[in-house]
Amino acid sequence: MLQAIRLHNFRCHSALAWEPPVRGALILGDNAQGKTSLLEAICFGLRLFSPRTSHIGALVRHGTRRFGLLLRLMSGTRRIIWEEGRLRTRLDDVPCRGSAEFLASSPSVVWFGNEDMALVRNGAEARRRHIDFLGVQWHPAYRREWSLYRRTLKSRNLLLKQRRCDTAALRSYTCLLAASGERITQMRSRLADLLAPHLYASQKAIAGQSESVELQYAPSNSRPLAEALEASMEEDLRCGFTRFGPHRDDFKLMIQGVSAGEFGSEGQQRTLTLALQLAHASLLREETGVSPVLLVDDIFGELDISRRRAFLSALPADSPLFITTTHDSWRTAPMDNSLERYRLADGVLTHL
Repeated sequence: MLQAIRLHNFRCHSALAWEPPVRGALILGDNAQGKTSLLEAICFGLRLFSPRTSHIGALVRHGTRRFGLLLRLMSGTRRIIWEEGRLRTRLDDVPCRGSAEFLASSPSVVWFGNEDMALVRNGAEARRRHIDFLGVQWHPAYRREWSLYRRTLKSRNLLLKQRRCDTAALRSYTCLLAASGERITQMRSRLADLLAPHLYASQKAIAGQSESVELQYAPSNSRPLAEALEASMEEDLRCGFTRFGPHRDDFKLMIQGVSAGEFGSEGQQRTLTLALQLAHASLLREETGVSPVLLVDDIFGELDISRRRAFLSALPADSPLFITTTHDSWRTAPMDNSLERYRLADGVLTHL
């Protein structure tokens, strides 16, 4: 799978080169040493996605203007350069014509981090971004449709902001947006249905008991999108943005039929968050036939012993696994004991 990685001016790392074990690794280090940034680099190098930010420019090391990544996989070498707002990708030194070409040969990735609690506690935006990351790895059509929808939405919103709007152009973009949005709604509904049994099984594995958990897809409107957009045209013009569509949808996490964010205990919320990510890994393996790369960022300090053991036991045994932590006194399960150990300090990785 991942045979080598090199970073240049990525987050806090001016330069780092590593040849990780195929199985994965346990990365130890104090806080603020760049452990999370190393996992983030793996995620971005494989999927052109950061679980920590939606702004690629934030990945550039402070005081510099560009970053570079090189990942060598069994399937070939991947190169990424970002500079002055432009992202360039190459596969085996051949420039990619677009992100689709770059991602076609990429393994899927599942990220586990303490910030995942926002999926339960915060607003819809975090949940949409999270589910869309799953969707684009689940099916190429999802990525194509979501990309088309976002471009069309941007064009429609620009028209809505104009003092004298071109009505014909607005209706044209509205038609395109409605058609694309309906297709996204159908795929999201299907994805939620596919995820349901995996979520239930993962939650039971971690909690040790059967508890009703759900991921409910909640579109921003109950009628066909074309009707909603037509009915809201005047209000959209007044507000200057599109008020209905998949960009305003939500995915509600429920426990025993009620909102996990509003009524779930701390333990229930944390268990559900882990279960959701494990469900993603299980679904991706089932749908793509390939186990995803698992990136687990310093979550064990927040887990009690029983959930920690249950979580480690529930991880897919054939997935490459990278874990960061400040200490490894919690290591008890056979799986995590099998990982080779490294220490990251002052930008240097040392095999222990």
